[in-house]
Amino acid sequence: MKDHSKVVPLVRENEQADQDGLLDLADQSERTRRRFLRNSTAAALLAMAAPRFLLGKPSTPLGRAIKIGFVGPRTGALARFGECQDFILSGIRKLVATGLTINGKSHPIQIIENDSESSRKRAGELATNLVKTERVDLMLASSTGETVNPVSDVCELNGVPCITTDAPWQSYFFGRGGKAEKGFEWTYHFFWGLEDLVAVFTNMWAGLPTNKIVGALWPNDAEGIAYSDAKFGFPSVLQTKGYKLIDPGRFESSASDFSAQIAMFKKANVEILTGVLPPPAFATFWQQAGQQGFKPKIASIAKAILFPAAVEALGDRGADLTTEIWWSPSFPFKSGLSGQNAAELCAAYEDETKKQWTQPIGFLHALFEVGLDALKRTKDVDSPAAIRDAIRVTDYNSIVGHIAWDGTPIKNVAKTPLVGGQWVPGYKFTHWIAGQKFKNDLVIVNNDSYSTIDAQWKMEPLP
Repeated sequence: MKDHSKVVPLVRENEQADQDGLLDLADQSERTRRRFLRNSTAAALLAMAAPRFLLGKPSTPLGRAIKIGFVGPRTGALARFGECQDFILSGIRKLVATGLTINGKSHPIQIIENDSESSRKRAGELATNLVKTERVDLMLASSTGETVNPVSDVCELNGVPCITTDAPWQSYFFGRGGKAEKGFEWTYHFFWGLEDLVAVFTNMWAGLPTNKIVGALWPNDAEGIAYSDAKFGFPSVLQTKGYKLIDPGRFESSASDFSAQIAMFKKANVEILTGVLPPPAFATFWQQAGQQGFKPKIASIAKAILFPAAVEALGDRGADLTTEIWWSPSFPFKSGLSGQNAAELCAAYEDETKKQWTQPIGFLHALFEVGLDALKRTKDVDSPAAIRDAIRVTDYNSIVGHIAWDGTPIKNVAKTPLVGGQWVPGYKFTHWIAGQKFKNDLVIVNNDSYSTIDAQWKMEPLP
């Protein structure tokens, strides 16, 4: 009979080993399961974060980069027009950061900006470089005929689609030698015209008693030549409306001595002053006018006093000056690109820059709105003619109003609203934007031309 006493422990040891082995396997299985779960979770998170094209899933195909050239003044006599440039371009770049969908493809947008230095010659040189070296698909430019005209001429010559703004359409169109029956092929512009400005200024003047003698300051530049034109400028309209014009003639906008003009205005007993000057030129004139005792009842100056900083630089003599208002927080329009209305865009500008809103904000924003809208509708982005054709049939609601090149008033030109404004001291008119109150506010005092834009103040004479 066998003694099993020594066998039993061995069997138990084997059973324990088997159990231990099973536990090891279970532990390994659990570790494997946890590792799998961790890896699966990571993979899921990676899948959610990864671009679709890396995962082989359908997505919007990528197209080539679209180049937009932009020319505007950041420095020089017209630098005030470019004060908002950083703010606007930064915002536009954010809006198109993921690309622009054109014909089912997402195209990266590259904006190449250049400072014209307030020089007509420099603007043309920069446009030539953007066309010939950078090979831009679309050109944009703004801020007076000194900028938009040479840029447009380069584009017309080289067959490059171009959109411009911020210059009276006559100085843009006729200043470039445009013929009404023919127009231009590649260059398009949106802004108001001299007929609108004359109407706005004379409507404001009619609100105060004067002797109707008008002294004019029209320099020898694109705007000055257009404003003084006997056919489509101020002279004929003023005569029709019973005003007597005192015009000392053209002069360089860099002039530093206005004694001759002031003497002529005083001798003729001028009670209404008008003109179109860069801010530094008007500041010089207005200082000398005060020193030499020229005190008109009304001063309606285009271009020079559009900007808060330019008016503040005049000190107390900046109050109650009048000018045109192309755009303000009170305009009832909103952007078709960002969805912001005029007040919201102004508030965003003041929040970010801590500066007072300025009129070019709206038009620079609208310039890119209209350009991007045309690109989105282009049938073939590799064809300049296709981009031009998309521009030509624009029908777009921008933050400065409706834009359409429908032949009114002339081919290549789309008109925008214009009303009359006055710089009112902040203690008289409290107009809070972004929680801020400034020394002077530009308020609407005449809306006869566009009744859908509300008037805010009754015009007052100069002190």
